[in-house]
Amino acid sequence: MTTLSFLGGCGTVTGSKFLIEAGSRRVLVDCGIFQGSSELKQKNWSAPAFDPASLDAVVLTHAHIDHTGYVPRLAKLGFSGPVYATPPTAGLLAVLWPDAAHLHEEDARYANRRGYSRHKPALPFFDEKESRAALGLLRPIAFDWKTEIGDGLSFTFRRVGHILGAAFVVVEAGPTRIVFSGDVGQVDVPILKDPERPDAADYLVLESTYGDRLHPAGSPEAELGRVVAETAARSGVLIVPAFAIGRAQDILYHLRSLQRAGTIPADLPIYLDSPMAASAVDLYCNALSEHDLEMETLRDEGRCPIEGPSVHIVRDRLESQALNPRRGPMVIVSASGMLSGGRVLHHLKRRLPDPSTTLLFVGFQAAGTLGRRILEGAREARIHGEQIPVRADVRQIPALSAHADQKGLVEWVGGIREPPRATFLVHGEPGPSEALAGALRSKSGWTVVLPEEGEAVELK
Repeated sequence: MTTLSFLGGCGTVTGSKFLIEAGSRRVLVDCGIFQGSSELKQKNWSAPAFDPASLDAVVLTHAHIDHTGYVPRLAKLGFSGPVYATPPTAGLLAVLWPDAAHLHEEDARYANRRGYSRHKPALPFFDEKESRAALGLLRPIAFDWKTEIGDGLSFTFRRVGHILGAAFVVVEAGPTRIVFSGDVGQVDVPILKDPERPDAADYLVLESTYGDRLHPAGSPEAELGRVVAETAARSGVLIVPAFAIGRAQDILYHLRSLQRAGTIPADLPIYLDSPMAASAVDLYCNALSEHDLEMETLRDEGRCPIEGPSVHIVRDRLESQALNPRRGPMVIVSASGMLSGGRVLHHLKRRLPDPSTTLLFVGFQAAGTLGRRILEGAREARIHGEQIPVRADVRQIPALSAHADQKGLVEWVGGIREPPRATFLVHGEPGPSEALAGALRSKSGWTVVLPEEGEAVELK
């Protein structure tokens, strides 16, 4: 008998955790933290719904923190088995986990110094030592390589776009095939190869982040160029909150492309202010096997298309602070993407009250996050315990998202020859999940389920 338990990513886009129990084996697919509201974040501190020491393995679809950020905590609580990931994902995690630990420690120190945390004292979720211990558990596995865990349980990684190293996972438990989509990327985007598609699944666990919408038609790069030009014309500062892994590199690619085309000034200063994102730039430039044709062509000309003379990589805190007195025009790309922490908050404290500033969202903003509140029209933002007026021009380019929209998700599952016995929609808020469920149910023979957190399903 095989049982699938949904321990996160239900009714929300964060905290993805799915437990497979097959015979004597227990495997966790993804191991992410919750982000967003205080209620969601508090779940990270609760004891897991299983004994970490009882797990045989963890399998990670990709590096983003909402899919991997609980692993160091899991190791601290007693898990010592292998953590399987693709080689590029393992490379990114070697940057992401220590940097996340540094941010946890820095945020805790800042909260204790300023006294705005409800916890006395504020503690890091995990520290650098714990992140390094978790890195010792990583076992890189190549795409398309079937890996046996034991007792008839195995898995295979397949490319799914989204970010460097991202995979969907095909799990075989005896004769039963379970496909976990991870996060499905868009087609025809720069840097990475297009997503591959599954051809068979008895059960499908599918993300639904943008299940209720279509990305706007037209060129997102051209729209980005217009936003940059408008901000530069008033000598303003464009602040782009971006996930350090994936989105930040995509934004740099588009900005450099606009500079090469002469659409925006070639000498416009562009600052990448995120140590994690800065380290990931090198990984993206060197991951030759993952590049699409456009990226290969530019690379063969002897240049990495996400680097350039006007791109300044900000690595330490003093360099970041040195941006404070600078006047525009300039662009600051900084993490975190949903304004849940990181250096971008320090820039916003200083720049949000200035009407010449543009705050540009290029990724999904989960319910309960500061990013969602500002995007929905909040005129004040609470940052580090202070109320900051929002006078900046707030903009959004949804098509720059690394997630497929409803049409893309329906097309992605279209490769499956026979309808799965059940499709479970996860990693989405209720509205998008319900909308995608409707679209899939219109396909002949498709059974769609929206599982609740904590629900366990027997797979026959």
